[in-house]
Amino acid sequence: MREIVRQVLRAGGYPYPMLGYDTYLGYFGFDDVFLTEANDDQLQHVSRVEAMVRGEFEAMIVLRSRENTRSLAGVDNARRVMRARAHAGLTETFLQRSARGEFKWCFSLFPTAALAQDADMSLEDYERFVFGGMYADEPDAAACWQVQRDEQERLIEWLRGRKQIEVRGPNADLRLSVDGRTFINCCGRVNMPDGEIFTGPVEDSVEGWVRFTYPAVADGIEVEGVELTFERGRVVKATASKNEAYLVSRLDTDAGSRYLGEWAIGNNARIDRFTKDILFDEKIAGSFHLALGAGYPETGSRNHSAIHWDMICDMRQGGQILVDGDLFYDSGLFTV
Repeated sequence: MREIVRQVLRAGGYPYPMLGYDTYLGYFGFDDVFLTEANDDQLQHVSRVEAMVRGEFEAMIVLRSRENTRSLAGVDNARRVMRARAHAGLTETFLQRSARGEFKWCFSLFPTAALAQDADMSLEDYERFVFGGMYADEPDAAACWQVQRDEQERLIEWLRGRKQIEVRGPNADLRLSVDGRTFINCCGRVNMPDGEIFTGPVEDSVEGWVRFTYPAVADGIEVEGVELTFERGRVVKATASKNEAYLVSRLDTDAGSRYLGEWAIGNNARIDRFTKDILFDEKIAGSFHLALGAGYPETGSRNHSAIHWDMICDMRQGGQILVDGDLFYDSGLFTV
């Protein structure tokens, strides 16, 4: 954090370092106490600091980390939903300002023993994994991200103007429209690490089913064996082998939480395993992911929600993605 402050100053910016600041909660280190003991009015209060950052600041760098990834495991799901709904307006401000280019942001992570344990790795191995996924172990990380950008731009150019996506295989039989939507090249300009291409599907176009090969993790809750069925864009059936009640409670957050805000393909070859942290897991090369809830306006998405929940499906053991009938992706590899 000291080095980030130093670089912001050198760039001419005015840093406001906020230690212990956790995005959308503002109570990191105390969020379990807050979510357990706050009354309804307190629970729905939106931090003035968060509103100022997202509504007025020019940029935000979030360096996430946790010493206990299960600190919220005992919180009542209904209280989580109430808190999320209260932040819907703040989420919309964040997305709209970002889409207009008024607000730059970056989410990254600092490795801790707790995060390493979630990943089933030693802290030393996890540190190598984290910094390797960012190309920070290379002599010229920026040049590596430029290579990533060029390759993904080639794929996006191939996708430009196409309309229909079909995902089929042992874990999916899914159809969705991207007609008129824009694919975004995620190549180290926002998240760190990065490495994906994504868009916002036409909201009422999604049909079929998908079974996610990895647990969907949110607030330290692992929802395993998630399977979703879509009709006219909406999740009409949702099951899970573990924590199904939590899954359903999040899907019922608001009118937009059962629709997709994002469809994406992970493309970071350095990220080759599941670690239970979505910042890394959604970039796994050989996987695709869907996000329920809010979409990014720059893709053309019109879905609004207080949630944005990514869920990941590995394609390396088989499965294809077809675009307007043409094979685009097979068993985790691009074919164009």
